[in-house]
Amino acid sequence: MTTTLRPTEPLQHAADGALSRHFQVCVNSRPVGEVRVSTHPLFGPPVARIEDLSIEEPDRGRGRGTVAALAAEEVARGWGCERVEITVPAESGPALRLATALGYVRRNRGMEKALGEVPPGLPAGSRDRPMTEAEYGTWREQAVTDYAQSWIDRGVPEDEAQAKAERDYTGLLPRGLATANMRLSVLEHEDTSVGILWLFLAEDRAFVYKVETDEAYRGRGHGRSLMLLAEAQAAAAGKHRIGLNVFAGNTPAERLYESLGYEPVSYGMYKNLI
Repeated sequence: MTTTLRPTEPLQHAADGALSRHFQVCVNSRPVGEVRVSTHPLFGPPVARIEDLSIEEPDRGRGRGTVAALAAEEVARGWGCERVEITVPAESGPALRLATALGYVRRNRGMEKALGEVPPGLPAGSRDRPMTEAEYGTWREQAVTDYAQSWIDRGVPEDEAQAKAERDYTGLLPRGLATANMRLSVLEHEDTSVGILWLFLAEDRAFVYKVETDEAYRGRGHGRSLMLLAEAQAAAAGKHRIGLNVFAGNTPAERLYESLGYEPVSYGMYKNLI
């Protein structure tokens, strides 16, 4: 039996040059699933995304997903893409095993936690305050540099990573400290600044964009204090869940989040097309 992709629509061209196309996964012309291939909205035309790959229950376990994924990669190659990005739900063990077997590398994972009714308190001697305008400029410059380096370290070309970092920070903080629903806080311990928290308050949940302990004060529990602060601020704003993203290989952060009860919800993975 032959597994192929059959387009269900013409190739879609967006005004910004982005491409996308939806396909049926077929076995001897019989539809058994679907998949969408598109160029990446952040990295642009050199990078593709494979989304919504699914195989109907009766045809699972027969290699249909593997062939469909490989065929989707060929579509991306035909568009001139050099890399493919995917997001795999954490609860989908078969999808994660398939992606790993096909050579996809984990770059990051999304994690979430349900918040309790009582907001946590900070340890004795610790308190938070809003970041000042004077602090913001210096912090933003270094944060963009560090963020770009995180992507570079995980397979993204330097020019792409730097452009993404600047674009993300500009998009997320267009008005700096005055940006709606963004909260930038400084954690102090015994009247000394020891770390920074960047929290986004969405409609139904909160999201931790950045937790950073100053290098001179690491290993003293301030990272945990910053996370407790994030949960307290989220709960005070009426949110019931809180999420974050952690890059693969950041073992101390992963252990901290796991110890606080955060659970994986998705994995971001990539593969270079050779």
